[in-house]
Amino acid sequence: MPRRFAFIPLSAAGILALAGCTAAPAPATPADTLPRIVVVDNCGFELTLDSAPERIVTIKSTTTEMLLALGLADRIVGAAFLDGPVPDRWADDATNLPVISDFAPAQEAVLELEPDLVYAGWESNLTADTAGERDTLAALGVDSYVAPSACKDPGYQPDKLTFDVLFDEITEAGRVFRADDAAAALIAEQRAALASLEPSTAGLSALWYSSGTDTPYVGAGIGAPQMILEAAGLRNVAANVRDTWTSLGWEAIIEANPDVIVLVDASWNTAATKMDLLRSNPVTAQLEAVKNERFITIPFAAGEAGVRNVDAVVSITAQLDELGLGRGLD
Repeated sequence: MPRRFAFIPLSAAGILALAGCTAAPAPATPADTLPRIVVVDNCGFELTLDSAPERIVTIKSTTTEMLLALGLADRIVGAAFLDGPVPDRWADDATNLPVISDFAPAQEAVLELEPDLVYAGWESNLTADTAGERDTLAALGVDSYVAPSACKDPGYQPDKLTFDVLFDEITEAGRVFRADDAAAALIAEQRAALASLEPSTAGLSALWYSSGTDTPYVGAGIGAPQMILEAAGLRNVAANVRDTWTSLGWEAIIEANPDVIVLVDASWNTAATKMDLLRSNPVTAQLEAVKNERFITIPFAAGEAGVRNVDAVVSITAQLDELGLGRGLD
C-alpha cells in the first residue's frame, strides 16, 4: 500500500533559526525526547499529527482491540460497534470502556465526547450518516484514521492481505498513537506464535461462512479470511474471488463440497444458527462437512484484519486437531 510516514524532530533552536531570529544555543536534547510530526497517507486522506492523540473514539472491535493491545485503554473516551466480547487478556483494561453505540455512532454522539481523533475500522464508519465525513471532522478539529487494511480505493487496498501487511499496519498504529515499543513487542509476540504453529497438512478445502441464508456471505480471496485459512493449511473454496468477502450461491458451495466449514460467531448471527440452517436444509445437509459435523467456529472480530488474526489461526488449527483433521480425514 502506498502509505508514507514522515518524522520531523523539532527543537526550540531550530524553530527560532527558521524564523530568522537569534538566540543563545539551547541545551542539547536527546533526539528520542523531541516532539515529532507524523504524516500518514491514510486511504488517500492525509493525516498530520504533531502530538499523540489523547482522546480517541474507536469504531469496530478491531480498532478498540488495537489500542488495548498497545496498552492505550486510558485514551479511549468512547467505543462503538463492538462485534463481541473483548478477549480475556484485555478484559481488565476494558472493564470501564465507555461504549457509546452498539453500531456505528452518530456524529453528535461522537462530538459530545470532544475527541481529538476518531479511529475507524471501516471507511463507512466515517460518513455523513455515521460519525461524520473526514473533511467535516477535520474542520471541527477532529482527526480521523481508518484501519489501512480496510481501505477500498484500489490504490490503497492491499492486493492481498498477508501477515507482513498486517504487521506493517500494527507498526503504523504504533507510530500514529506514539506506542512504537508496544507495537514492536506485539509484532514479535505474534510472529513467534505464527512460527510455532503446525498447519494442517491434509490438503483440506474450507468454506468461510459469515452470514446470509438465501445467499451466503463468505470469506473471499484477498482479505483476512483467506490469510487465516492459508496459515492454517486450508484451501478456501472462494479463493478465486478477488475481494475480501463476497456473496456465493449455494449451488457453487454444493459443487465445491468443502471438507470443513468455518462459521463466524456473532451475537446477531451465531454459529449455532448457521449450523442449524445447514443441517435442516435437505440440500446443504448432504455436504460432507455437514454430514460429518466438521464445523469450526471463529468470533466475528477475529475474522477482520486486526490483532486477533494470529489467535484465529491458532484456534482453527487446534479445532482441526480436535476433529482429527490436522493430518488427514478420518
